Amino acid sequence: MIEFAPNRPRWRQVADIIRRRIADGTYAPGTRVPSVMQLQQEFGIATATSHKVLRGLREEGLTYTEPGLGSFVVKQLPEDFTGEPPDA
Repeated sequence: MIEFAPNRPRWRQVADIIRRRIADGTYAPGTRVPSVMQLQQEFGIATATSHKVLRGLREEGLTYTEPGLGSFVVKQLPEDFTGEPPDA
């Protein structure tokens, strides 16, 4: 588990980690990102927090969800995608 910074919401910190993993190719386009349960286990976060992470990445256009299958990295990442948080 990671040590969370107290001044930033946990879901954003976890989303930042997943975003960096997408940028470095750990999660390549078309591949599955961790599930709600996997996020809970890896980061020690609540179910609602895990859902918020996945929703945030989807709203950024980095992932899409296939009901019953999971969330996946989009096949074509935005041209301006750097892996940095959008509010950085």
